[in-house]
Amino acid sequence: MLLNGGFYRQENLPLDSTGKSCTSRTRSNGSDGTGNVRLADVSGAIFFRSACTFEIAQRMNCKMAILSIQSRVTSGYVGNAAATPALQRLGHTVWPIDTVTFSNHPAHGSHTGSVVPAPKIRDLVDGLEAHGCFADCGALLSGYLGSAQTGSVILETAKRVRHTNKKMLWFCDPVMGDNGKFYVTDGIPDFFRDQALAAADVILPNVFEAAYLSGVEIDTLETAKKAAFVLLNSGPKTVVITGVRVGTSIGAIAATATGIWKCMGPEARVAPSGAGDVFSALFAGNYLRSRDTATALSHAVTGVHAILQETAAPDAPDLCLIRALPKLDDLVLVPAETVC
Repeated sequence: MLLNGGFYRQENLPLDSTGKSCTSRTRSNGSDGTGNVRLADVSGAIFFRSACTFEIAQRMNCKMAILSIQSRVTSGYVGNAAATPALQRLGHTVWPIDTVTFSNHPAHGSHTGSVVPAPKIRDLVDGLEAHGCFADCGALLSGYLGSAQTGSVILETAKRVRHTNKKMLWFCDPVMGDNGKFYVTDGIPDFFRDQALAAADVILPNVFEAAYLSGVEIDTLETAKKAAFVLLNSGPKTVVITGVRVGTSIGAIAATATGIWKCMGPEARVAPSGAGDVFSALFAGNYLRSRDTATALSHAVTGVHAILQETAAPDAPDLCLIRALPKLDDLVLVPAETVC
């Protein structure tokens, strides 16, 4: 069985008197007695998931995959290490291509690894095309590039996939800096401003990145709105700006040609690396399911806050992502509000 982007098999359970496998919510030998379906992964390890979530995943059309091109760390959860499990939890098939492979996030100090050369990334994309995968690619999610040359490959990839599937959406997280400074190599900020902005369907900068891309200094909700409208006029159909502060709350705004919404929550006392990558993944994954900007914004903000709350308990330097993933199944959503 293909579930959540990975291969799983349903546990071979005894049959009931009707000849059906005992996987109903009321049969304890096919569930944990609380309405959770028992599953086993290919290694035979048993885990439980909400029966409601399981049924939704079964009904979803998982044919359209998400091509995720961003960083990879061995230890921690940033880039593809964060986006892939989050998207899979939502029921999406993910094709990850890594732009860098590092032992850990560079912000944590010394690290090993290297940037993946742009030609190697293009080679993997070539392989997907040769295998006929472009027709099944519903979205491209891009993040940390590693080099400006990789940006050119991603732009080219978006054009190539759209040639086969005109409905493919490019969700571009223009990862280049935060807290008033850049942390990427020369050429990457220019690529996002001069090329990616006009070509992406959805752009998801933080306030620092949005200020650079729009030329609008962002320090209030009103200036965030102004920056969003400037960016909309540059090409993307949807602009999502994260890290927007309103009083003691923090969250994000989303703008389209038809409206603008905000979704805020209490500021978490932890700020581990990877929260932005998870947000972009959750927004993309939920938008592909709902095709509604406000709904996707609400799920993304609420989901990230739930993960940060789980991470705050042990005060961890990295996201406690895997332990927190079940929280995405039954979120009590913070509503997205229309902004005048």
